[in-house]
Amino acid sequence: MFVSDSRKFSRRLPVSLAAVSVLVAACAGAAGAQPVAPSLPFGGFAYTVKTENAGEQGDGYVYYTSGVSAAALVPGAGTVAQALPGGRPANIVADRSGKEIKRYEPPAGQDVSNFRTQVYQGRKVFTWWQGSTVAGHGAGVGIIADENFDVLATVDPGGAGADVHEFRLTPDGHALLTSYPQVQADLTAIGGPADGKMFDTVALVIDVASGKQLFRWSAAEHVPLSDSETSGKLTGDVYDPYHMNSISLDPSGNLVVSLRNTAAVYDVDPNSGDIRWQLGGKHPTLTADPGVEFAFQHDAEFSDASTLRLFNNNSSGPAETRGASSVEWIHIDEANHSATLVRNQQHPEGLVSMAMGNAQALPNGDTFVSWGMTPRISEFSPTGELVYDAALPFGSYRAYFDTLPG
Repeated sequence: MFVSDSRKFSRRLPVSLAAVSVLVAACAGAAGAQPVAPSLPFGGFAYTVKTENAGEQGDGYVYYTSGVSAAALVPGAGTVAQALPGGRPANIVADRSGKEIKRYEPPAGQDVSNFRTQVYQGRKVFTWWQGSTVAGHGAGVGIIADENFDVLATVDPGGAGADVHEFRLTPDGHALLTSYPQVQADLTAIGGPADGKMFDTVALVIDVASGKQLFRWSAAEHVPLSDSETSGKLTGDVYDPYHMNSISLDPSGNLVVSLRNTAAVYDVDPNSGDIRWQLGGKHPTLTADPGVEFAFQHDAEFSDASTLRLFNNNSSGPAETRGASSVEWIHIDEANHSATLVRNQQHPEGLVSMAMGNAQALPNGDTFVSWGMTPRISEFSPTGELVYDAALPFGSYRAYFDTLPG
């Protein structure tokens, strides 16, 4: 369904306030004793601009998704949220004031996430993930559409389906996808049963035109269970020791894979599947200088030939928060097996996002940031000045700033 210029909010205020109480309590109730606690997951009843530097008004629009993302790791929150303004799942294009320019809502019972522009067959298009929510991830497909949300192509890897966390198109006509197949495994290394169930997160390379799978990389086949930072169970006693949340390409065409639950980034050979280097986690192969500290990160990608940029959540929930969230730029020196901090950008309010988040380089040199589950979108100058800041009702898995297709 396509809706233009739509900003209609629910009038069922008593129900809305009750829903807010449930969502806020889920985060704040357990976080009160923490020195640094996750920021609240509800930002208000409407898109609200808090900071706007008129001199930074670039050409383009804000791309984000409303509702509670399938990646939010809060079971049942999506159902509760739909009683609130901004709680219905939708792809939204808005101007910098928050006024909606374009809107797409999926069929009832489905979610959307990771809405952005990409290039497909030489033209700028809309892309997003669409499907159902399953225990902090998704099972669905990647969608490529024109400026009217008319579908041009659908990428379905089969099996466990396409997961919500990544749908990235490459210049050679391929798509990078995450998927979460459930497998049986000996989980005693993380305190689980010998005959347990877990999600093995995999990175897939799919040829968009033919739908053929070109490469598959399994976290369980390459990363020891004991490297996991979590032993928590999800719906139905299924464990999630890896939780892959981004795949990108390094300057040489290798895969850059982020595993949230090992707090590490891996550079993977797309032919052999071998791990070329590891940054962070329990067994890094790159020696990190002081300042290169991150945990439970998202959106790891190279911003130039030797600089890795990632969204450092620094938190996986109230019980495991290590400091404020930030965007980190890290110089990778493969020859000397080292990593050096280039820049660390926090929000002036010290926001802590316990899930989701991303950063985008803009043509003017600024950095556009979604604070993930913390419902804020920001833009920073190269010197770290906050030039734009807005609150959403709920967090957006990722957010982008770009012109329209067409």
